[in-house]
Amino acid sequence: MIGAQAGLETRMLLRNGEQLLLTVVIPTLLLVLFSSVDIVDTGAGKAVDFLAPGILALAVMSTAFTGQAIATGFERRYGVLKRLASSPLPRWGLMAAKTASVLVTEVLQVILLTVIALALGWSPHGDPLAVLLLLVLGTAAFSGLGLLMAGTLKAEATLAAANLVFLLLLVGGGVIVPLDRFGATGQHVLGLLPISALSDGLRNVLQHGAGMPWGDLGILAGWAVVALAAAGRFFRWE
Repeated sequence: MIGAQAGLETRMLLRNGEQLLLTVVIPTLLLVLFSSVDIVDTGAGKAVDFLAPGILALAVMSTAFTGQAIATGFERRYGVLKRLASSPLPRWGLMAAKTASVLVTEVLQVILLTVIALALGWSPHGDPLAVLLLLVLGTAAFSGLGLLMAGTLKAEATLAAANLVFLLLLVGGGVIVPLDRFGATGQHVLGLLPISALSDGLRNVLQHGAGMPWGDLGILAGWAVVALAAAGRFFRWE
């Protein structure tokens, strides 16, 4: 049942034009544009080496947080979640199916963005296990935040808030603009955000070949535990 529901969730996501714009088109355009045009000073080295890890982090956020929050919020509004909750599929099974759908979508995103970045001259380094851990913990953190928002706010409020957060974190999360452009205090505060920890961790590993980024992993793990616990506690099905 979980597999069937996960397949349905994935097909619905991939057929949704607005979701594809958010999860595929925007990250791809940002990667190509900022790698090809000297708009933002990304420091020494090729721009794509700085941008690719940040865009991968953005892809995780767009799917696990923004896309999932909006879709789940409207499913809750229209009573879809209520009907599914009364089906033989248990509630935890529905959440597992949604998580599986997010992971499948992210795999497709990572493959597509990696191919494009490599074509633009990206030269990744580092430990694949560290990258995998960062992506998994980032997905858990953003999924928890997305479900928390979708399960507590009205659908229209979720739509507005999720898109606003997406835009704010795109600018201030170290995805395209380096955090050191925000000054010492701003860099310290923004560095505690999940998008900053994910993009910074991926950048340290893939661009600089650093070892396991325990600090960034710790931040993501903290966000994941708190967000998932809060979502489980406060999520309303109706």
